Amino acid sequence: MVVRIRLARFGCKNRPFYRVMAADSRSPRDGKHLEVLGYYNPLPGQDGGKRMGLNFERVKYWLSVGAQPSDPVQRILFRAGLLPPPPMVAMGRKGGPRDTRPVDPLSGRILSPEKPANGDQVKDAESTENGQRGLQETILHIGLQDKQLGVGQF
Repeated sequence: MVVRIRLARFGCKNRPFYRVMAADSRSPRDGKHLEVLGYYNPLPGQDGGKRMGLNFERVKYWLSVGAQPSDPVQRILFRAGLLPPPPMVAMGRKGGPRDTRPVDPLSGRILSPEKPANGDQVKDAESTENGQRGLQETILHIGLQDKQLGVGQF
């Protein structure tokens, strides 16, 4: 039996309210559960913030025995400080090759920079026959790297 920590939807139409539950992965979303671990209200309250409440001890217990949190619950547990941030990958151009190096989710910087392979290096301006062409290739290559890594785009 694989236990998942997931959200079960309650509330009326257009007014969702979720309970954080530990449940068997084969049971329906709002069906049988093992334990209620907390709640999450995505609608802003009077103070303008979303509200959530968790039983930290029970969540830690279920995580220690191997329960897998769903993606939304993983984000909630990250905000609560119970889980490390989920790994992020830098996105490349649409339809182009992906950069699979891990990225720090808080700062957006690459965690382990790798040296480019020999085939990826661009020739210097002096080594080409036409110096202007080499300079343009270098600028073009740097511009593509910035677009692939999303530098300066937040």
